[in-house]
Amino acid sequence: MTVGILVVDDEPDVEDLFRQRFRSELRKGQLVLHFAKSAEEALALLDGGLDPEAVLVLSDIKMPGMSGLDLLQRLRAETPGVPVVMVTAYGDAESRRRALDEGALDLVTKPVDFVALKKVMNSVLPHTAA
Repeated sequence: MTVGILVVDDEPDVEDLFRQRFRSELRKGQLVLHFAKSAEEALALLDGGLDPEAVLVLSDIKMPGMSGLDLLQRLRAETPGVPVVMVTAYGDAESRRRALDEGALDLVTKPVDFVALKKVMNSVLPHTAA
């Protein structure tokens, strides 16, 4: 089964980094990564339908326009079953508390520890080999 993951981040190098770190899973067809450069773009992609459908959202917190926490609130209201992991350079206690209070599954700090991120993903998506 192929799992869709939506990565939401305004940093230009994020797509290349994630494609490199998940190269094996992408080649095996285990994962499909979708990318949005803003929360608004993420909502549009989710509304328009993704193939395969996103079963996990990884979102930055600090972005121009709608923040990742605002996106999290919308996702919890509109698609409560889709787990969201916040990925941020601001891993302070307040950001963590707020993200978890808003319904995030976890918070991963930048620079991303991909070993730790894959462990979080495996806890959410046990049928993948991320």
